[in-house]
Amino acid sequence: MGQSPVITTPHMSMPRLGLGTWPLKGAEGQAAVESALGLGYRHVDTAEMYGNEVEVGAAIRASGVARGDIFLTTKVWFDKPDGPRFRAAALACLDRLATPYVDLLLVHWPSPQLDLPSVLEALEALRQGGQARAVGVSNFPPGLLRQALNLKITPLACLQVEHHVLLDQSALLSITGPAGMVLTSYTPLGKGKAAEGPEIASIAARHGVTPAQVALAYLLAKGDVSAIPKAASPTRQKENLGALDVTLTAADIAALDALPKGRRLVDPDFAPDWAA
Repeated sequence: MGQSPVITTPHMSMPRLGLGTWPLKGAEGQAAVESALGLGYRHVDTAEMYGNEVEVGAAIRASGVARGDIFLTTKVWFDKPDGPRFRAAALACLDRLATPYVDLLLVHWPSPQLDLPSVLEALEALRQGGQARAVGVSNFPPGLLRQALNLKITPLACLQVEHHVLLDQSALLSITGPAGMVLTSYTPLGKGKAAEGPEIASIAARHGVTPAQVALAYLLAKGDVSAIPKAASPTRQKENLGALDVTLTAADIAALDALPKGRRLVDPDFAPDWAA
């Protein structure tokens, strides 16, 4: 099975399909990352909050795949809302991962206390220092994303948000595309719900693939979009990787576009106003 095609923007080159690792931990988490790398995944997503950076780093070292061939993302939690605390946390991430750099460093969530210019300055310093090859944000609503871009403090390479066939993110895509950013879709299978329903089943049957592969292929057909489905088992990892070989027709995409798009599954108490 081949490796994922790469999205190249002015800011970075990122494999289109990656492995999400929340909430994989311990021996299971390390085994899952090693398995994925063995199957050809070259994009691994983790975060400070996941509590698995040590295992992810160990898996990368045990895999036999050169560090330079792996695109590694981590994220700093929202309780570091200013530059100094953000920088210290990011360096601690590198220590746990046992790597001198990550390929992408993200602000995990916007804090109500977020000092946006200060955090963006920390991101830029880490980028300039080589500790992060590229930087970006996660879970920013449209208004805050525009604000961050308009400050022009650091080149934002990526926005990571919940995105699947049941949740429209066209407002964000209308910002990320012109800005040369990748939109990375987390929970791209909607916790299994995005692969349910007669429309997806019918399309999957016509193509001889699984509903999950259709749900992923739908996202990957939307320009500079990457997806990071979590999968612990090699069987599911192979299935997700197979979505790269699925080419949906215009009619397929139109049918999936027509599905209801208001199903948000990740909406914690500290989430921002998504419409802001």
